[in-house]
Amino acid sequence: MRERSLGTAIAGLMALCCAAVACSATAGTRSIVALGDSVPYGTNCSCTPYPALTATDLSASGPHTFTSTNDSKGGYTTNNVLSQLESNASVMDHVRVADVVEIEIGANDVGFNSTCGTQLSCYEPKIPTIKSNLAAIVKQTKQLAGRRVLVVLLDYWSVWLGGKYAQAKGQAYVATAEQLTDDVDSLIKSTASNTGAAYVDLRAAFKGPDYAYDETHYLSSDGDHPNAAGHKQIAAAAEAVIDHRLHI
Repeated sequence: MRERSLGTAIAGLMALCCAAVACSATAGTRSIVALGDSVPYGTNCSCTPYPALTATDLSASGPHTFTSTNDSKGGYTTNNVLSQLESNASVMDHVRVADVVEIEIGANDVGFNSTCGTQLSCYEPKIPTIKSNLAAIVKQTKQLAGRRVLVVLLDYWSVWLGGKYAQAKGQAYVATAEQLTDDVDSLIKSTASNTGAAYVDLRAAFKGPDYAYDETHYLSSDGDHPNAAGHKQIAAAAEAVIDHRLHI
């Protein structure tokens, strides 16, 4: 009887230990790091940008507390982000301890300029470089982490001005902007598929499932960057994808 009682006690202690381990595995703090351009940075918004909002949304929806570090910069291209991941010690340290890395980059690689104007063929030769750089960015992110990390690639509703601001520039501008957005978003989506990264379709989030809605109400006064409502919309779309992938 004594041996049996001792065995029962030990089993009970083991169960308590296992329960404690399970609790620590499902609770705790997780880190989000954002890389990219002026969109995740929050340019022209005077609001909380979507990386921090994503962390807040995820913290509210599950057992984990999420923190956010925003290493994005206005004007950055894919070359700039790749350089960050290869030579910026602070950014590299942030990525090493990240659980989630949100990346939105590529629009500035094909930014409108007066030399090319609305001539599509002048911008399209830059697409292969975006594709190769983005694949390298995902690879370097995973190598820095050295463990399981969720890379989240977000695309664009428009790589140029959007909504009424684009329409005011004329039909040639709208047509070229739409085609370049197709090109950039397609390679972002394919890169996510090829590398195992998550993908967030912001064109659908801003313009509806058929990309037919006018997204002006999500844009700040410059017609290029999201306003507060736009950042909340992006965060909601990102939170849903991250929640699904992490099974929070």
